[in-house]
Amino acid sequence: MTVAEALQWGAGQLTEGGIPNAAGDARWLLADALGVEPMRITLMAADPVAAEKLQQFQAHIAARQQYQPVAQIIGHRMFYGRRFRVTPDVLDPRPDTETLIEVALQAAFRRVLDLGVGSGCILLTLLAEQPDATGTGTDISDKALAVARQNMTDLGLSDRARLVQSDWLTHIEGVFDLIVSNPPYISTAEMADLSPDVTDWEPHVALTPGGDGLDAYRIITRHAADYLTPGGRLIVEIGAGQGDAVRILFQNAKLDDIVIHSDLDGRDRVVSGKIGKKIWKTSEKAQL
Repeated sequence: MTVAEALQWGAGQLTEGGIPNAAGDARWLLADALGVEPMRITLMAADPVAAEKLQQFQAHIAARQQYQPVAQIIGHRMFYGRRFRVTPDVLDPRPDTETLIEVALQAAFRRVLDLGVGSGCILLTLLAEQPDATGTGTDISDKALAVARQNMTDLGLSDRARLVQSDWLTHIEGVFDLIVSNPPYISTAEMADLSPDVTDWEPHVALTPGGDGLDAYRIITRHAADYLTPGGRLIVEIGAGQGDAVRILFQNAKLDDIVIHSDLDGRDRVVSGKIGKKIWKTSEKAQL
């Protein structure tokens, strides 16, 4: 079987199984089995596929037919131009989250805190883009922290990043110029409408807090002022239709310059705000 024939077979299998983007997924899975970049598949179209490579590709296709995300099958996902390890213990980094990165990079920062660090894609990307910065990432899941630690090592950022097992801000000390978070925000009602790629394979604790999906924002905004420097920023990713509700939470926390930012598809995706000097205070935990 040639590379072209294998690709056609794989795309056909995924199409029959009702998998969206069957051709694109098949290309990524075949490239991984062959150990090449996806863009090289076309150049290799007439090449024969070795038996062991074909067997690996067939296993990849079988896994995708069970709706396992491509990133979990091949073990990584590209995010903001960098490769991040992905396992079932963390959310699959999504292109929409790059909106948060773009907003965060609009101003310089020295110390950044990522609440619910997951794979580390947000924290580590920000540190890679801001070479003079240091950062802390928290997560309640020790398995997620293990993935983030691997990515931290892979990207050569171990000397500038620290990972802490914490339920949001419970075990955090110090103050930061920037706090970011992509918290669980899917409501209980919305969970039923998600695809099996998400509900069957991604950690539910990172997807939903239950109820109306806003509990994490309530916790974060309630305590953010204690951990931000004067003029420090809070930036969070949000779900569809949550912009106004999260903006109100930012207002209740006395944050200034509140903005709802859209992603490339024009959907509300990120809310940002800044702490004013008048409300800045140092809590018992927050020491400069």
